Amino acid sequence: MLFLSQSATVYGIDALIVDIEVNLQPVSKEADSPPPFMIVGLPDTAIRESRERVRAAITNSKYFFPFHKTTINLAPADVRKEGAAFDLPMALGILGAAGDLGIDSLENTISVGELSLDGRVRPVRGALSIALKAREIGVKNLLLPEENATEAAVVEGVNVYPVRDLRTAAGLAEDLQTGRPTRVAPLKLDLSVLKSRENKYRVDFNEVRGQQTAKRALEVASAGGHNILFIGPPGSGKTMLAKRLPTILPPLEFEEAIEITKIHSVAGLTGTTGLIVERPFKSPHHTVSQAGLIGGGSIPKPGEVSLAHLGVLFLDELPEFDRSVLEVLRQPMEDKDVTISRAATSLTFPAAFTLVASMNPCPCGYFGSSRTCNCSPMQIQRYVGKISGPLMDRIDIHIDVPAVKFNELRGKGVADGDSSAVIRDRVMRARDLQLARFAGDGFSNSSMTPKQIRTYCALDDQSEELLEKAMLRQGLSARAHDRILKVSRTIADLEGSENIQPTHLSEAINYRSLDRNYWT
Repeated sequence: MLFLSQSATVYGIDALIVDIEVNLQPVSKEADSPPPFMIVGLPDTAIRESRERVRAAITNSKYFFPFHKTTINLAPADVRKEGAAFDLPMALGILGAAGDLGIDSLENTISVGELSLDGRVRPVRGALSIALKAREIGVKNLLLPEENATEAAVVEGVNVYPVRDLRTAAGLAEDLQTGRPTRVAPLKLDLSVLKSRENKYRVDFNEVRGQQTAKRALEVASAGGHNILFIGPPGSGKTMLAKRLPTILPPLEFEEAIEITKIHSVAGLTGTTGLIVERPFKSPHHTVSQAGLIGGGSIPKPGEVSLAHLGVLFLDELPEFDRSVLEVLRQPMEDKDVTISRAATSLTFPAAFTLVASMNPCPCGYFGSSRTCNCSPMQIQRYVGKISGPLMDRIDIHIDVPAVKFNELRGKGVADGDSSAVIRDRVMRARDLQLARFAGDGFSNSSMTPKQIRTYCALDDQSEELLEKAMLRQGLSARAHDRILKVSRTIADLEGSENIQPTHLSEAINYRSLDRNYWT
């Protein structure tokens, strides 16, 4: 007795369809031990252990577990499978092969879910990727745990049926295959309700007292997709500023929201909220490992840089991170993706994030402030030297964040700054100019190629002289030269200027604090 059904597993952020082939072979009832239960097709430990979960779930769901030799093949057999998501389709296959479903196979339906011993269906990872794959190959029906249904239902063209337990799933499978009205209706979402959650931030830029220069630098960074580093003493507002960067970034397009949700779904971070409609903000602790930051595992999973895709990656106290961890950021900062290679597979994850980092000016944190600093020049140089030159070159903007003065902190005689909504409008106008300029090659000034820099960052004689003096005086590298031109182009876009003016270039040069021998 053979029964065929379909399931899926996730590799990287995409899904792979897996055929579940269940074969039951009669055995002699005089045998002293239970019949063998074999799972083949390169299963991992979690899948091999599913034998006991499936057996208990079937029995506790008031079905009879067949006294047969049970063989389950997960095809394609040469691809390693992992996770407990195959519990539900294997249980349905056993019930179908035993005749409890009254159908010969389960076609045009994908089922995914982990089973508890009492037959309840538990959530799995990657539901959105599985729904997208189902639509791609033309599968119409998807049986998913209730907790994952909202996430998958954002995909149009696939009927997503939330299932609570094995009995519900078995009834649905029978209904779908025989053409009867289903006892559970497919979940339908109103995307306008999801979109209404956009930009519902609990923080706002006008809550930050003072720090006008840092606010301006963040506006420039968000308008052009530039990486930024804050340098200042403890309590000056570096973290407060960084946490408000997502509030001035443009709202996500639907396809961008889908892409972000796929990554978080694979990592198991979407919960029951469905579509993620706000740009992510990730702030890993400085003890994070390379695998935690970039991603890894025997079958690679996304790391913090991918979870921050199309959002913000905030590294607080940058010199406290292990230097080898920071160095792995260099490639994704340039390429906007990260490739993880293992003996069995090689996977690429998107990583188009905006890096925001912060650091103190010295080990004690008070160099250059009103408080006494007891750090020696050697200690300061050693502290700053924890960040390599190549990494620092990839950070477009280095900005000083001094301690806030009392009058500014109390708001005496100082007007509140612009709100996040006002700043976001200016950012969106600058990005619209970039979209029109690059015509489908990406919006970001920070991603300009050398050819595009020569085309769109032309300088007049006064600006050429200004840039030459800065290069000679500060000993800037060729990469720093290009970064200054990119930031200048963004400042010009914010001003609505077609050409880069000397004032734009001067502001961009001033955003290179560490190149101005800050600590000498």
